Amino acid sequence: MASNFGIGMPSASPRDLWVFGYGSLMWRPGFAYVERHRALLRGWRRRLCVYSHIYRGTAERPGLVLGLDRGGACRGVAFRIEAALVEATIRYLRERELVTAVYLERVAPVTLADGRRVAAIAYFADRAHGQYAGPMPREALLKLVRQGVGQSGSNAEYVLATRDHLRGLGIVDVELEWLADQLRVA
Repeated sequence: MASNFGIGMPSASPRDLWVFGYGSLMWRPGFAYVERHRALLRGWRRRLCVYSHIYRGTAERPGLVLGLDRGGACRGVAFRIEAALVEATIRYLRERELVTAVYLERVAPVTLADGRRVAAIAYFADRAHGQYAGPMPREALLKLVRQGVGQSGSNAEYVLATRDHLRGLGIVDVELEWLADQLRVA
């Protein structure tokens, strides 16, 4: 059964925009929306694969943030933005997500919890970018997450907030679970 998280379900306009969030966009979107649903993106996975030089680290002491990377599937949240707010929302998202050009903005098909398929903007890690970290052993992830502090706070706070929000949605991310356990011990 679909969940709209307590928000009314006005009828969608063909000019409305869907945005897929898989990290901090889930718990801190920063834009107005009229619908919010659990959603699934196939062919891509959530991964701590982007060195953060601004929000959760610095160039000298990078942290790690999430990106969509090839393979698997990613459960997250899709937001519907009314047509009147689309332009402002896209401008906001580009200022937030494309600040160092490590993400590629793409439109991808996502499946909402009620079975509807919608085209949503999402931000994919650019494997050719210098900030792309790629897959790495858990201990290396942990070291980077522990050291990272940037304009938006500590990298550990980011990982814990994302893991907690995923849990609230009934989504288990094994890598974030392991990291959260390690961070809470330290």
